[in-house]
Amino acid sequence: MSAKQKDVNRPIANFPPSVWGDEFLIYKEQTELLDVQETIRNLKEDVRKDIMTSIDVQMEHTELLKLIDSIQRLGIAYIFEDEIKQALQHIHDVYGDKWNGGSPSLWFRLLRQQGFSVSCDIFNNYKDKDGSFKESLMNDAQGLLELYEATYLRVQGEDILDEALVFTRTRLENIANELVQSNHALSTQITEALKQPIHKRLPRLEALRYIPFYQQQASHNESLLKLAKLDFNLLQSFHRKELSQLTRWWKGFDVPKNLPYARDRLVECYFWALGVYFEPQYSHSRMFLAKVISMATVLDDTYDVYGTYEELQIFTEAIQRWSIACMDVLPEYMKLIFQALIDIYEEMEEILTKEGKSYQLSHAKESMKEFIRSYMMEAKWANEGYVPTTEENMSLRYVSSGYGMLATTCLVGMGDIATHESMKWALGGPPLVKASCAIARLMDDIFSQKEEKERKHVVSSVESYMKEHNVTEEYVHKLFNKKVEDTWKDINHESLMCKDVPMPIIMRVINLARVMDVLYKTKDSFTNVGDELINHIKSLLTRDMVI
Repeated sequence: MSAKQKDVNRPIANFPPSVWGDEFLIYKEQTELLDVQETIRNLKEDVRKDIMTSIDVQMEHTELLKLIDSIQRLGIAYIFEDEIKQALQHIHDVYGDKWNGGSPSLWFRLLRQQGFSVSCDIFNNYKDKDGSFKESLMNDAQGLLELYEATYLRVQGEDILDEALVFTRTRLENIANELVQSNHALSTQITEALKQPIHKRLPRLEALRYIPFYQQQASHNESLLKLAKLDFNLLQSFHRKELSQLTRWWKGFDVPKNLPYARDRLVECYFWALGVYFEPQYSHSRMFLAKVISMATVLDDTYDVYGTYEELQIFTEAIQRWSIACMDVLPEYMKLIFQALIDIYEEMEEILTKEGKSYQLSHAKESMKEFIRSYMMEAKWANEGYVPTTEENMSLRYVSSGYGMLATTCLVGMGDIATHESMKWALGGPPLVKASCAIARLMDDIFSQKEEKERKHVVSSVESYMKEHNVTEEYVHKLFNKKVEDTWKDINHESLMCKDVPMPIIMRVINLARVMDVLYKTKDSFTNVGDELINHIKSLLTRDMVI
């Protein structure tokens, strides 16, 4: 850092340092895991037979739904993607909206998750003639829990599911309180569901929660349980190896020394990418995404915290030109950032060129350029002291949330499924991506605005709304939380409407929204890493599942 740069008065944010040190730097190959490959192959075949047999026997369709639910919650649905798709298509073909088996709530949730727009009219059966929910449902804890989980797949205008959510939540809270004194396992299950429904959970974290619970069930499938545990440990080793490689890369970048103003959050960025996809076939995509999120964090802090307006103008122009020839005009600390960013994309381009898919990267670069332009506009507003209207603010800050950029970036390296059309769809900012951006922006602004007010920063959407409508901060927080819930309905609607977009692409966007529900549910856990996130990361990456 030159003397000239040191002389500039810069409002440092003093972010907490990384809590991880070199914990993930060294990776030791777990050779014993290689020996279980044959066991895993045999177990996969056993489960495949169970699914296909259940498809053929019509009377077993309720049991088939329960099997699929267990497979999904155990974290191994990616292994049986084709079989699950075939099974749910078969159930939809046979019944349409006229499901007459057991567990209607489970039927509704699983088919909606798969993209089938089944009707919510089936839930009218839960009501009496006077419109109240039936007395028989009041003490059926399992039925209440299934109905509660189903309500989170609702779309706008489905009043019966809005009512069912209020009803089930209230009743389940009472049941949980009654059961907690007897230390009943169901109490924990209900409490966890009330904290975060299945639809908002990251699959990998849900597997951590569900495997011990499933094991306690007398009716559990031994092959399924063993496969879930072995696969969890095998993937954990795989993920740990990836994080070790990323840690070495990040250590070479050396943020604490070279860019001390920025958040040092490589491990948390990998957790973010792991939330978007944990499957082994997406390794290149996951590592690329983790690097991009890490750089986006540095860029965020450079624009928000450290860079002068003039420096940011020069840097923005350099990114738009995307040429190494721009390096000479940049301040020294920005040269480091610019070079690292160029290197990340060039490295990925080499991989994609061999696969004949370099077009994926051109879309990702465009999304990064747009992202940087939004940061520059925010810097302009902050520099001029301009207070945008709520509409202006939200329009720009949906882009600066970074989720539009990440929705395009996360498709890079996903193989044949990330076609030209899929990439253009994501880059074009369709309603599904906009909904994910809205959730990211609203949840981020609720918790970050207080810290941002302490330095020169564009006013948050919370402040814009407070000023424009003359209301309190508490009022806006409640309103924004309500908007987040409504936006999840939009995500559900769009996931049913995007018939031309493959489900694995749609799930990446949904998983991005799910990550927000983990990192920003009650505070900004990404910036101020607390015990809950530390425990999530250690559980996913350092603690073996006991076989």
